[in-house]
Amino acid sequence: MAEPGVDRSEVESARALLRRMFDAAVDAAQPARAVPLHLPAPPRGRTIVVGAGKASAAMAQALEGAWPAPLEGVVVTRYGHAVPCRHIEVLEAAHPVPDDAGMAAARIILDTVRGLSDDDLVICLISGGGSSLLPLPLPGITLADKQQIGRALLASGATISEINRVRRHLSAIKGGRLAAACNPARVVTLAISDVPGDHPSDIASGPTVADATTRADARRVLAKYHIDMPVTIRDALATEAAESIKPGDPRLARASFHMIATPQMALEAAAVVAQNAGFRPAILSDSIEGEARDVGKVIGALARQVASREQPFVQPCVLLSGGETTVTVRGAGRGGRNVEFLLALALALAEAPHVYAVAADTDGVDGQEELAGAIITPDTLARARAMNLRPVAMLDDNDAHSLFEALGDSIVTGPTRTNVNDFRAVLIARATPSPPT
Repeated sequence: MAEPGVDRSEVESARALLRRMFDAAVDAAQPARAVPLHLPAPPRGRTIVVGAGKASAAMAQALEGAWPAPLEGVVVTRYGHAVPCRHIEVLEAAHPVPDDAGMAAARIILDTVRGLSDDDLVICLISGGGSSLLPLPLPGITLADKQQIGRALLASGATISEINRVRRHLSAIKGGRLAAACNPARVVTLAISDVPGDHPSDIASGPTVADATTRADARRVLAKYHIDMPVTIRDALATEAAESIKPGDPRLARASFHMIATPQMALEAAAVVAQNAGFRPAILSDSIEGEARDVGKVIGALARQVASREQPFVQPCVLLSGGETTVTVRGAGRGGRNVEFLLALALALAEAPHVYAVAADTDGVDGQEELAGAIITPDTLARARAMNLRPVAMLDDNDAHSLFEALGDSIVTGPTRTNVNDFRAVLIARATPSPPT
């Protein structure tokens, strides 16, 4: 409920528009839309489907519906993200901290692609979350070792590119190793990007693409963030076995990679919704990184400049952005980079009138919470304080999820079965938004 003095009609119209933009972004990345447009021709031999990620089961289902020939295979997705398939087995495992089910799934996938011929085709379905869902470690490293390193990196503030640089060099399946195991079969990877810059080696840590980074680079990441390494990981990174598959390796000569959905596509879909409602869309970037609270401060300052001076954009407008921020966990709260961004943004806006925002993860999970994100309005801070909540203290405690839940402003989608990373929209409304057509 809006505070007294706030235009409730504007608030409800703005909330509805923000949610329509987020829904359009998610819809643009749905596998049912993207997969059928990028299928290769059937081979003379067998068609084997493997994959990993939060969208992999939905991708497999879309592939089955469009494929004109026999196929078989197995994919692994996050718990709760499975959908029924007729010929492709769907396994589930843990994300973001891996578990035994993910390790078993990775072994099954490697076994599925062994012994193929050059007449065979492997279609690999990759999406965000695949790194955690394929946690098979190099010999000598235990799953517990990888869990320890993974938790530490997630809490350290390391970027996703840095985290995946480490993962590729501790894995028996990532960093091109899956494609190498498929040799001599042809490998076609269809990928939904969830990483800033859409770098293939960072999507699920690149199981089917060559990796130019080295184990020395992985060691540097761990040193940079002062990660305490188990002896097994320190020893592994000192050996040649930890090197990923490098560019020019002949085992990857018949492997190709195709990006079928990206954060930019999602932002463009949201921009159309904004424009149709009478707002000028401005896509700031599809690959913003950095501490979530710092990004919130910067975008907050930009929004205030637009609201007060109409610079560099003219009202009414919507500032759109994507990417993957980070949260360095210092408090005891529940985390969530999108809600941490939003709370920092609300504080930076200081209750500026006519400014609204949404930030949510397109997979429906912000951090480790089954919440996608939240919405802020000009009276967010006033409503929070009226409930005896302390926004600054809750931000310091990394506990923004609790604040937005108490306000009833969380966005709950359930599994969206796709993932093109974070979606952010800041709406500056000079007048009441136009009703939907």
